[in-house]
Amino acid sequence: MTVKTDLQNTIEDMVDEKRGILAADESSPTIAKRFSAIATESTEENRRQYRSLLLSTPHLGDYISGVILFEETLAQRDNMGTLLTEVASDQRIVPGIKVDKGKGPLPGSQGEMITYGLDGLEERLIDYKEQGARFAKWREVYPIAAHTPSPLGLKANAEMLARYASTCQQVGIVPIVEPEVLMNGDHDMQRCEEVIQQVLHSVFHALHQHNVILEHMLLKPSMVTPGATLSSKAPPHEVAEATLRVLRRTVPAAVPSINFLSGGQEAIEATENLNALNQLRHKAPWQLSISYGRALQQPCLKAWQGRQENVAAAQAALLKRARLNSIARQGEYNSELERQ
Repeated sequence: MTVKTDLQNTIEDMVDEKRGILAADESSPTIAKRFSAIATESTEENRRQYRSLLLSTPHLGDYISGVILFEETLAQRDNMGTLLTEVASDQRIVPGIKVDKGKGPLPGSQGEMITYGLDGLEERLIDYKEQGARFAKWREVYPIAAHTPSPLGLKANAEMLARYASTCQQVGIVPIVEPEVLMNGDHDMQRCEEVIQQVLHSVFHALHQHNVILEHMLLKPSMVTPGATLSSKAPPHEVAEATLRVLRRTVPAAVPSINFLSGGQEAIEATENLNALNQLRHKAPWQLSISYGRALQQPCLKAWQGRQENVAAAQAALLKRARLNSIARQGEYNSELERQ
């Protein structure tokens, strides 16, 4: 098969009108924090058990089309000795991999960050592909403050995303492009919308410059929400209207799917906002889907508590959130479904 055939087949396997992506690619410090909240030590074995629990959830593939994995998970096996990538694939869930190497301060700016990991990326991607990964993810973060994002921050982060995406496509791996505008702060909805518009404009300008094929990539953006430190949250219809407005101004119709990050939203809040977006889907040329991490996993972790006897309950909690987000993709979610 050609590289373009690989890319198109992956898009066709991941993009539909019902399913979304599970982000299970937490870095070692992040998953340690999640496990600490349930009094569970973040050992390699506990991480293997947990991620095996996620991927072996019966019928998860009815609602989840792809899973983003952390590097160590590619080589891990379930209790029966089956590679976790194969456990996912057997459920029609496409395995993917987080390929960035974390972030640090952006030199020459004040309070902005840049993500590491371009050195040796092509070689790593080839290796990941041999291990079963068919797509990748790279995240750049944009804090909102009085003087950020700056022109330097916008350009530097967009350039990293574009170079990563181009490298992925060269080896037949679909890139998920994730420009996360952080919820941290006391900014209002208007300021958030303004920043997301600046960010997406710069990102797609860079993608064009690097000849990234838009039909063979996925976008993982933030929703337009007020800052997390504000006392009141925006109602879902306002989040949806503002988010769709900025996406229509910046994202070409050639992109097949927009898979939103939850970005600190609570599980039910993230589902409500997704539902409101899909009630306006007649205004969108793309699929409006998810690439949620905590908003899918939090109820599962709470049910699991690091105990083998709780696996079935944890899987039921994960499946419920996946199913409700699938319903929200149709714009047919309501709060009564939470009690079923």
